[in-house]
Amino acid sequence: MQDVSSEHPQIAEGLDINEVDDGLVVYQESIERVHHLNPTASVVLQLCDGRRDGAEIAAAVGALFGLEAVPHEEVESCLSRFAREGLIR
Repeated sequence: MQDVSSEHPQIAEGLDINEVDDGLVVYQESIERVHHLNPTASVVLQLCDGRRDGAEIAAAVGALFGLEAVPHEEVESCLSRFAREGLIR
């Protein structure tokens, strides 16, 4: 698994991102692929602004959802998948 926790991920260019009732729909025109992100994954993607590293994104997710523990592993898994799918750089 790619370790993106120390990087400052940014949403990749060329994505068409649309909010829907239960998250986000992300369209990658270059490869004609559609991703449907649930509410949690949507928040993680929106926090990929290039200013936060994986640990800071996990802390923000934990705070936004009122979690007792910071979801480091879950956010790392989500970021790794986004990286593999070309949604972040």
